[in-house]
Amino acid sequence: MACFLLLFGFNGRAQEPVHSSERQIVFRAVNVIPMDREQVLQNQDVVVKDGKITALGSSGKVKYSKDALVVDGSGKYLMPGLAEMHAHVPPVDEFEPMEEVLRLFALNGITTIRGMLGHPRHLELRERIQSGELISPRFYTSGPSFNGNTVKTPEQGAKMVRAQKQAGYDFLKLHPGLTPETFAAISKTANEVGIPFAGHVSYKVGIWPAIEAGYASIDHMDGFVEGLVPGLDTIPEQRAGLFAMYIADQADESRIPKLMTALRENNIWVVPTQALAERWIAADKDPEMLRKVPEMIYMDPGTLEKWTTSKKDMMQNPQYDAAEIANYINLRQKLIYECNRNGVGLLLGSDAPQVFNVPGFSTHHELKYLVDAGLTPYEALRTGTVNIGRFLNRPDIGIIKEGAAADLVLLAGNPLEQIVQTQKIEGVLVTKRWLPKTYITQELKKLEKQ
Repeated sequence: MACFLLLFGFNGRAQEPVHSSERQIVFRAVNVIPMDREQVLQNQDVVVKDGKITALGSSGKVKYSKDALVVDGSGKYLMPGLAEMHAHVPPVDEFEPMEEVLRLFALNGITTIRGMLGHPRHLELRERIQSGELISPRFYTSGPSFNGNTVKTPEQGAKMVRAQKQAGYDFLKLHPGLTPETFAAISKTANEVGIPFAGHVSYKVGIWPAIEAGYASIDHMDGFVEGLVPGLDTIPEQRAGLFAMYIADQADESRIPKLMTALRENNIWVVPTQALAERWIAADKDPEMLRKVPEMIYMDPGTLEKWTTSKKDMMQNPQYDAAEIANYINLRQKLIYECNRNGVGLLLGSDAPQVFNVPGFSTHHELKYLVDAGLTPYEALRTGTVNIGRFLNRPDIGIIKEGAAADLVLLAGNPLEQIVQTQKIEGVLVTKRWLPKTYITQELKKLEKQ
């Protein structure tokens, strides 16, 4: 369905972005999904000015200026922009590849991202985004990774924490390879200086000390399966495999309630990245098939070749058994369901770009995988909207109400009925700019690599 724009007193082309600091943007007669509860407010007018929602009410009863850009929302649905809480902005010195990834997110209705592989130039990138220079999601960034190679001693870990806090990063990214001693120094110092840490749980550290240390979020559900396996201390990390994929059959599911209680009581948020497991680890998706899905056109051939080889190599590992991996995927789904059922905060994230996860597109796949795990469409949408506002302590993000940030996505259909409707984008309002469908289409075309 095309996005019809009624332009009053405006001579610009419809396919170009319109900046809300220059004129009001009005979504007229649209169905609003505010996300404060599971509801649809029908036939509403929503007025945006300078990146804020300034008015919301029944269509025809809301005032706006004569020169406003009016977007006909008849039959369409307006919801808050989505967040990707496990994004990988390229950790390189050149801005161009970073900006391409950011645009892929923005054009797919992702209006907030958390970069999980930091680089010093990301601080500059964040400043450029905040100044309005780039069409990009809101950007929260970590510093360079804390892992077994970058942190050899507790003293080194503590020094890195202080340096990244002083540099101005939003949080610390933890990767595998940390020891109990180096992790203790990192987490203790981070809590002392007031910078959150998130990411992986190192195998030697384990899920229980990780929870007690106060992660802001644990990503990939790393350490969850390990925490269910009796006698884990007798199992080498290599035998367990990535995220314990090879020992899931040893998991004692009667331990799940204890895990859920600990996560909830310690206010640990969880970013499942089920899309990574479903597309990289799972046996039911052939790598040659995955490399041919339409969105792979935005990845360069060299990257696709590496992704294909990575999945093939994994499936050829002597420890890899398709039936056992299917059970592992099912266990992950159960853990996601139990997190949601037990009040453990879930955050939307798919780990992109990563093996067969293309920035922006994979976030929508993640929503479907959450629904496949047993969440309702509304519950899945919460993980990428209102939950993000709670996690970031930004109650103006992830909700549609007067005074909220105007991070918005216009959809052709109702995602509360079918979660795949989030993929049918008619336009996006991001970094104070309205991007109509015609513009999104032309910009995506520019980003094709093949």
